[in-house]
Amino acid sequence: MKKIAIVYWSGTGNTEAMANAVLEGVQAAGAEGVLLTAAEFTPDLLGSFDAIAFGCPSMGVESLEDGEFEPMFQSCEPQLAGKKLALFGSYGWGDGEWMRNWEDQCRDDGAELVCQSVICCEAPDDEAAENCRKLGAALAA
Repeated sequence: MKKIAIVYWSGTGNTEAMANAVLEGVQAAGAEGVLLTAAEFTPDLLGSFDAIAFGCPSMGVESLEDGEFEPMFQSCEPQLAGKKLALFGSYGWGDGEWMRNWEDQCRDDGAELVCQSVICCEAPDDEAAENCRKLGAALAA
């Protein structure tokens, strides 16, 4: 059975709701999902998982949250080559530039993005939640 980590940071609960939908998709596809906050995840855990879903909302000028999430993610980057990843997050304004930049960063690190990233404005609606479940299933495949 594949083991998938869903690692996220959420300030308002929107990205946390997305993480829970990703977990549902992982479990529905028959894999084991482990939900972890950015504060709970460290680079030494990367090897324990077959794939990782990282979730972070857009902050400030369309950037990753820089207090907990970005430092954790940066510490993982040297070990992302060849790792199967998927990205998700919510935003309040902008056009998704933070996600496009983050995807490029992951590709530059040598990670394999297994599906299209999922973004949604504010709280996830039914379509965004379903897309998160599909993201989870793609990681479990």
